[in-house]
Amino acid sequence: MTGGTTFDGGCLCGELRYTARRPPLDAGYCHCRLCQRSSGAPALAWASFSERAVVYVKGTPSIYRSSSHGQREFCGACGCQIAYRESENATTVDVNLATLDDPGALRPEYHVWTMSRIPWFDVADSLPRYADAGPDAASS
Repeated sequence: MTGGTTFDGGCLCGELRYTARRPPLDAGYCHCRLCQRSSGAPALAWASFSERAVVYVKGTPSIYRSSSHGQREFCGACGCQIAYRESENATTVDVNLATLDDPGALRPEYHVWTMSRIPWFDVADSLPRYADAGPDAASS
């Protein structure tokens, strides 16, 4: 974390860099099948920022429409997924925490879509768990 409210990050190869210029609205783990498949991981840790707070400072992301309402933003060179946002009228951007320069600077606060959790994977924490979108339903 730089300056207390600025979060910098980027892709594996360095061709795509971003800055989030405000603190996140929240952070969590998503266990939905779309996040599992797009990340290749059993869960994806993310932080939601105001859409206006996230700016790409190097490169332009490639975009994949992963559903009828959402898109994934990733590096076209190395394939690293950076963010998720609604395809139309986005008010937030969900940045993948592992792409932050300091991924330990933000901590997930809850788990969503646990109905899709892979049975052999569990995170040993006491965070709230929601079978569906949980607190995120209000922003959908």
